[in-house]
Amino acid sequence: MTDTTTATAASVPVAPQGLPLLGHALPLLRDPLAFIMSLSGYREMVRVKLGPSSAVMICDPALTRQVFLNDKVYDKGGPIYDRIREVIGDGLSTCSYTLHRRQRRLCQPSFHPTRLPGYGAVFARASEAKAESWSEGDILDVTQEMMTLTTRATMETMFSGALPEETMRRALADTATIVSAFFRRMMTPAFLRQLPTPQKRRYDAARDRLAETIAEVIADRRADPTDHADLLSTLVGAVDEESEDGQKQLSDAELADEALTFFLGGMETTAITLAWALHLLATNPDVQRRLQAETDSVLAGGKLDAAHLPSLELAGRVVTETLRLYPPAWMMTRTVRQDAELGGVKLKSGSTLVLSPYLLHRRPDLYTEPDRFDPDRWLEGQPDRATYIPFGAGPRKCIGDQFALTEAILALTAIVSRWELTPVGDEPFKPKVETSLSSRGLFLRLTERKKDSAGDAELRAAEPSTSSEPAAAAAPATPAEPATAAAPAAEAEPATPAQSSTQPGAATCPVKH
Repeated sequence: MTDTTTATAASVPVAPQGLPLLGHALPLLRDPLAFIMSLSGYREMVRVKLGPSSAVMICDPALTRQVFLNDKVYDKGGPIYDRIREVIGDGLSTCSYTLHRRQRRLCQPSFHPTRLPGYGAVFARASEAKAESWSEGDILDVTQEMMTLTTRATMETMFSGALPEETMRRALADTATIVSAFFRRMMTPAFLRQLPTPQKRRYDAARDRLAETIAEVIADRRADPTDHADLLSTLVGAVDEESEDGQKQLSDAELADEALTFFLGGMETTAITLAWALHLLATNPDVQRRLQAETDSVLAGGKLDAAHLPSLELAGRVVTETLRLYPPAWMMTRTVRQDAELGGVKLKSGSTLVLSPYLLHRRPDLYTEPDRFDPDRWLEGQPDRATYIPFGAGPRKCIGDQFALTEAILALTAIVSRWELTPVGDEPFKPKVETSLSSRGLFLRLTERKKDSAGDAELRAAEPSTSSEPAAAAAPATPAEPATAAAPAAEAEPATPAQSSTQPGAATCPVKH
């Protein structure tokens, strides 16, 4: 190891496959997960080059946690957040350290544990309605179906009801256009991003329309200040008594940024997580059968309700394991705001750091058979806060993690209660790497299921998984944070997903970190 008293970022090894002028942009664009996993042999840090600039990728769990906990020095920034800010401005998930504490205090009431049962009731209704809309033999565009589900649920929890059908259809299409463009725009040099290409015009139009939709909803709500018992009413009425500049409430511009943040995060990342969970169940039928048995036993022929959450233990572990294998925020960036030392390496102010949950979640020295889908790996213990980071950590930990987990568990339960899912075709399905690990293009076939008796259901739900098959869509083992309830205090964190997925009152994250 280089002498820690003199080591600088220049002494950190550079990743292979770099090209003159372009750096590692091409391998990152061609197969970003394979490129990220090719760096797993670096146990502390490695430098990655994007054109003339470079970033330091942090590969060590303890160092990653140090970065998360010290957000004053390692602030939100870098190419990912620069692109996300183009759409949602300085919302909670993208704002700088100087703005974050005030925004966190103002947004926290919207995710208070006492509000989760109400949100859960919405999620349960929307999930059962979606499951009932399908027919025997349907082949689902799973991601599109889950996006429709989470959009409806998000709209009702945010705005006390769904948007008109045409408005929602347009919002879905615009969101898909925006999200699919994030990663490529992140990798594209600034001067090329400004060229008026057809893709750029579609992106700009979608961004502007989505902003207009949210602005119209906010204007209507400002004109009618009645408490609608939804997330937007809580944001409108939130008061920050600790404000130092007299701005105790969110301005219209801030409210629009927060609404866009929660809308995009609550819709996209949860939909992607659900799609991956359904894919993993379809390709691991033994786990699917056990989950169906748990569902039959817990629901006992009744309607799904948020009160069932504490009993849906396997469903919670399935979601936890899905987030390990396919964390929506597969890569995050931070900007060093003042000269600092990390792991014995001196970092200059303005440096960019890269963090990858995907890399940590699939390291064989951290997880046994890391590419295998095994919900039962969480039976013996809770996720380690340094090695399991789908929602980030520290003061910028996703404020809506329990919001997202509650929705995912209830939706998963509603679907497997009614349907058996099987793959379409024999080809392994691989992620479409964007800012999130997208599941676009995933199709599954539905078969209406015959339910077990209550006794059989209890027995089968208790059976441990015997599958030794790896996750079918795993990238070669050679990798959101817009997808969030931490307290504003610098090191306060809520429970990890496996701890809290069956405890809806524990804390509350639909937003990229």
